[in-house]
Amino acid sequence: MELNAVKETSAVPLPTPEGAGAPVDVLISGAGPTGLALAIDLTRRGLRALVVERQRTLSPGARGTGHQPRSLEVYDDLGLLDAVEAAGGLYPEIGVWRDGRIVKTFRAVERYEPTPAAPYANTVMVPLFRTVELFHTRLRELGGELRFGTELTTFTQDADGVTAVLRGPDGAAYPVRARYLVAADGGRSTVRHTLGITMSGPSLEEGAALLADVRVEGLDRDHWHRWPLPEEQGAVWMLPLARTDLFQAFVIAPGETPDPSEAGTRAALARHTHLAPEQIREVLWTSVYRPRAARADAFRAGRVFLTGDAAHIHSPAGGQGLNTGVQDAYNLGWKLGQVLRHGAPATLLDSYEAERRPIADDILATSTRLHRARSWRRDRDLHQLGIGYRDSPLTQELRPHVPDTTPHAGDRAPDAPCTTPGGAPVRLFDLLRGPHFTLLALGDIELDAAGLPTDPAVLRTVRTEGPAADLLDTHGHLRAAYGPDPALYLIRPDGYIAWAAPAEGAAGRAAKALRSFFGEEAHPGR
Repeated sequence: MELNAVKETSAVPLPTPEGAGAPVDVLISGAGPTGLALAIDLTRRGLRALVVERQRTLSPGARGTGHQPRSLEVYDDLGLLDAVEAAGGLYPEIGVWRDGRIVKTFRAVERYEPTPAAPYANTVMVPLFRTVELFHTRLRELGGELRFGTELTTFTQDADGVTAVLRGPDGAAYPVRARYLVAADGGRSTVRHTLGITMSGPSLEEGAALLADVRVEGLDRDHWHRWPLPEEQGAVWMLPLARTDLFQAFVIAPGETPDPSEAGTRAALARHTHLAPEQIREVLWTSVYRPRAARADAFRAGRVFLTGDAAHIHSPAGGQGLNTGVQDAYNLGWKLGQVLRHGAPATLLDSYEAERRPIADDILATSTRLHRARSWRRDRDLHQLGIGYRDSPLTQELRPHVPDTTPHAGDRAPDAPCTTPGGAPVRLFDLLRGPHFTLLALGDIELDAAGLPTDPAVLRTVRTEGPAADLLDTHGHLRAAYGPDPALYLIRPDGYIAWAAPAEGAAGRAAKALRSFFGEEAHPGR
């Protein structure tokens, strides 16, 4: 996108901080949602993650606004959910304008009721400028570090780490040593270009659209307003941004060259809607959007990883890009944590590309299909709750003949409202929350603790029956979600089932399964 911050704020020169060249565990280039989500996850694991952002402030502009239900589950785990929900809202119905009045309404973003297994049922709208503020606040709460006005200019890597050269806000260059480098620096990624990794993908029709954040008089905030252009060749959209007095305007006018200036934005909106120029009270931010769809041909090169838009670029149709980037970070974060904190073999990191690249391909195909169909409808197929890793090298399903209605190894672990033995309400998600693995015993299964970690910060064992039960399936939600048969599930820190086994003889096999995530030198049972 070509960005134009119409209302600029003066930037106070920032000095390069003392100790700027101190070594870090993970250097993250880019302070968008992907980079900040990864920094949050690593910081809560006790790792030193440094985020560098070449801009002097967090990114302006509403841009991507939709947070899908699977992302809300991620936010629940990362300590972000309450803030995101408080800052957001649901998408309103679309109101179609003709001849100065709304002539039709329909719902583009479907609404659903939550279920015991999926407590977050709807896409939540939060402007991107607010999203990154919330993520940055959470990172600061955890003691994480973000350096504004700091650009990654070049880097080299060797068998033990990465040496990056950063240019600080005062123009001074200095080196930083990191065990790993993660690119979260967008579609024009400096890191990806330095690595020489190419991108490939489907071709989209040429064209450009105007995107703007504006204040407007004379429009209600109960509709997502749409003005079709003649013969349906394009349209103007104006979305009332939740918890603000702003609208996000999107002008698709084939044959026109978008003018992102303040005057050009006013003129375009007045030309293609019933609004007068003076009703466009303020233009705060603009961008020229050109559709592109592509996926990096590799997600990893040695000790360097690509995430978010640096790894895959999508059409905004379907609202998948931001969410896919956050889940890239969530997938990579726990694996870096296991390698750097718990002695897992570095080969664990190979599973990042093995798991996320097929997901990127699927989402790229979906968003491209919706883009070509000019469809803005979003239903539960886009919630990303069905994404899983059954074909991952990390996944082991040891139960024969698992019904389709029962979660398999590689699937997302569903939630279930339960009670404690004392009768207090508790959700399964409450026990999964945190950077640990979870061993979920469904049924009265005798667990031999030999070889299993005793530190709950590493592994939390959850028994659902027997004299030492941790939670009770009082209302049957666990059985409804996981099936009636006794079984043992090893749930990864990112909420996916790594391993599943029948009850008989499962405890000893669980300890063996855990070793692959910790390594012999840091065997959790020792």
